[in-house]
Amino acid sequence: MNRTIALAVAAVIAATPLAAQDAVRIGIAAEPYPPFASRDASGTWAGWEVDVIEAVCAAAELTCEVTPTAWDGIIPSLTGGQIDAIMASMSITEERMQTIDFTDAYYRTPAVIVADASMDIEPTPDSLAGKILGVQASTTHQSYANEYFADAEIRVYQTQDAANQDLVAGRLDAIQADSIAMSDFVGSDAGACCEIKGAVADDPAILGRGVGAGVRKGDDALREALNAGIARILEDGTHAEITERYFDTSIYAE
Repeated sequence: MNRTIALAVAAVIAATPLAAQDAVRIGIAAEPYPPFASRDASGTWAGWEVDVIEAVCAAAELTCEVTPTAWDGIIPSLTGGQIDAIMASMSITEERMQTIDFTDAYYRTPAVIVADASMDIEPTPDSLAGKILGVQASTTHQSYANEYFADAEIRVYQTQDAANQDLVAGRLDAIQADSIAMSDFVGSDAGACCEIKGAVADDPAILGRGVGAGVRKGDDALREALNAGIARILEDGTHAEITERYFDTSIYAE
């Protein structure tokens, strides 16, 4: 970010009236999604995305309240006014943009196929034909699998954890999910049996253009305030510092 953009960010933050309003309710998925968001031993929500929410809100001078919301109802909760924004690893897609608006992306990672290390599986339609493939409900991964892996038996799960458990138990041949979440899974004791077989072919129309914060249509003041916060933490190194706590590599790409 150059000096002109940095000054513009500061101007947006200074001008927004949102800081004086009630707390902005930031919806995250109520289901655990480590390392992005999950409850710790004390019951407190923690993870990379929770830390980013806190940093973005601080940079935008917003008072924010993390509000766990069931994933399959998170967009209706936003449009219905139960929450004010979504920051829950939601990909920016054309389909979702028909219902809600998005900020700029605050991370981008590929979708991958994971299977038992002993299985000869590639992230292609031919390789997955006849296999049992697990995906989380109401995600870009479900949409992608329906489009590209029609010759596989697709099983849909309400949480990623449930899909992971069935993969370990041998009830699935493979799962499709986000690369970072899957890196965390296969690096754990629970996922030691499995490995990432590779990234699926990109389709931005389905998989989106990165992950952004969702806001209600027309809520430009909040969208711009969050954009300013995202830009500021990318500029001042906060985003990189948070990322280094959880990952060995950047998960943000221009």
